[in-house]
Amino acid sequence: MKKILYINTETSPYVAESALATMGKAVPEMAQSNGCEIRTFMPKWGNINERRGQLHEMQRLSGMNIIINGTDHPLIIKVASIPVSRVQVYFIDNEDYFTHRGLECDSNGELYPDNGERAIFFARGVLETVKKLRWAPDVIVCNGWISHVLPLYLKKAYKDDPIFSNSKVVLSLFEDTPAEFGEELKDKIRYAGIGNEDLEVLSESTGINLAKLAANYSDAIVFGSDNIPQELMDYCNGLGLPVLPYNAAAMEDGSYIEDYNNFYDQL
Repeated sequence: MKKILYINTETSPYVAESALATMGKAVPEMAQSNGCEIRTFMPKWGNINERRGQLHEMQRLSGMNIIINGTDHPLIIKVASIPVSRVQVYFIDNEDYFTHRGLECDSNGELYPDNGERAIFFARGVLETVKKLRWAPDVIVCNGWISHVLPLYLKKAYKDDPIFSNSKVVLSLFEDTPAEFGEELKDKIRYAGIGNEDLEVLSESTGINLAKLAANYSDAIVFGSDNIPQELMDYCNGLGLPVLPYNAAAMEDGSYIEDYNNFYDQL
């Protein structure tokens, strides 16, 4: 039985309907119905209604501190099950980064200046929680900007961990990436032996460059939108990795769900 770990920026029905949220629900549901073992993670954004979504904290997984830029940030893990399909969703929460805040922008439409730190915390929170679960995924699917630090950490900082030794990373790209991540991202992202040579593509802390960094440490790439910057598409196509191109007709009729899962099966 193939084990697939989905790392989502958005998942329906916990956030407002969007193409990314719909995909974050539909693709894991089909994989589960096809006999795969599934785990799904996403941030516990501040606009998620915990009572309506029936989220509850998992004390045995919560409690560790993640240090970013010299500051401790407590990791809180909550869990819920998507109605009907019962796909389990784990929520990464933290008072500083997620509990009282939206996705990438504040109520005035301004980018949060610490979005880079939020992505770092999320990536490490997911990886540490999967280790605690003692659940070794065959495929890790990264959907959306909040997951873009994870491939680097998986392939560098966690490369010797037996839980992840056979994991393949699929990077799904969309047009959701914030334009900027702050000047200090390159310094903050360093962890467990990650050096300058690993971060050369972050010469500027832009969303496109962070997506390029994620692509550098992925095993396959999905273009999930027709609005991905051409610069990023050209870069990814030049890496020599398996690529699933965007298919407008499949997105329209829903057959992309099967296409995605067939693509994962080939890895």
